[in-house]
Amino acid sequence: MTLMEDVCNKNVNNLIKEVALAENLSEDFIEKSIAAGTIVIPKNINRNLKTIVAVGAGLKTKVNANIGTSPDSIDIATELAKLDAAVKAGADAIMDLSTGGDLTKIRKEILAACPVQVGTVPIYEAACRTVAKGKKISQIDGELLFDVIEEQAQQGVDFMTVHCGINKSTVEILNRQGRLIGPVSRGGSFLVKCINATGKENPLYEQYDRLLEIAKKYDITLSLGDGFRSGCIQDGSDGPQIVELMVLGELVLRARKAGVQSMIEGPGHLSLNQVEANVILAKKLGHNAPLYFLGPLVTDIAPGYDHVTSAIGGSLAASYGVDFICYVTPAEHLRLPNVQDVREGVISARIAGHVADIVKGVAGARERDNEMSKWRKARNWEKQKEFCIDPVKFAEERAKLPSNNQEDVCTMCGKFCSMRDE
Repeated sequence: MTLMEDVCNKNVNNLIKEVALAENLSEDFIEKSIAAGTIVIPKNINRNLKTIVAVGAGLKTKVNANIGTSPDSIDIATELAKLDAAVKAGADAIMDLSTGGDLTKIRKEILAACPVQVGTVPIYEAACRTVAKGKKISQIDGELLFDVIEEQAQQGVDFMTVHCGINKSTVEILNRQGRLIGPVSRGGSFLVKCINATGKENPLYEQYDRLLEIAKKYDITLSLGDGFRSGCIQDGSDGPQIVELMVLGELVLRARKAGVQSMIEGPGHLSLNQVEANVILAKKLGHNAPLYFLGPLVTDIAPGYDHVTSAIGGSLAASYGVDFICYVTPAEHLRLPNVQDVREGVISARIAGHVADIVKGVAGARERDNEMSKWRKARNWEKQKEFCIDPVKFAEERAKLPSNNQEDVCTMCGKFCSMRDE
């Protein structure tokens, strides 16, 4: 049985207790929320996870970090270093988006090394295999795509991004209405190419029941991808994006009926004034499924600083109800991120999530800020390091103080520190 079936049938499942303890919530609340589909616990039956993390309403905002090779950069040691940096920085999940090298071997090593949930986008591998055969991406075969999904599930992948909301009808709307920069989701763009070139339906949509059977077999959580997510603020909240969201809402209900956990992915670029409406709409049309947003980035002109634009949008989105933030690194739109980029991306997303958790009243969020403030007032640097979100950065900056500095102040105010009583 899947986790969802277990809770619906009142069977004991140890994942419930672990999540309840981690979130400081009752097991009854977790069980009811999983049964209703408002919380998911991504975990493949073939994996032994050290850390169990749940995503959904009423929980701490979670953060995902993307890693993976490209055809121009194939070094598994580097990707494992990124994984380690992401986990140490506090990432709750990792997605392997590799498109270069031996993808099966790379994924196997990532799964073995990763203590948290691992997600993938199977159509990436299907595209790689198609191109390796000398074919065009528009010639991706449905049977090949399902073979990849089954293979990745067997390996132990915990959640998969599947672009099931792209179909012939939604592509027609995209073609008719147009966009400033078109579809920017890689997986989404692959399927648009296939539909436009062949006139055939998206196999993930057409054979959705088959996808549910695989997900149920391995208890994989489906992350219903936003193939028409906006890639610039001009394209935010347009027709293709909203129509796809409506389709995803219907697919959420079918997944729940099959006993399969699911969440919905959200837009990438939105102007700040559209964030609230997008979250409300996604929760409404998605039947309160957990929301997984990439940012959103709230301006398009900040390459090199998109971890900042993402954190701004992410904090606002999560405060309105987004449950899972996909990090964005300083390298976004420019190049493949390095280890330091990954670390900065995770910390930025965690800050955004914590900001939102204060607003949402998540247990312990405000209390942590209060503890930090208390020790700041006391000028107790070790305690501040304990409660800050990035102790490594804290220690690095303190180490830059001159050796003759007074221990209880920094060099900004020195003896004029407002926190001093004398």
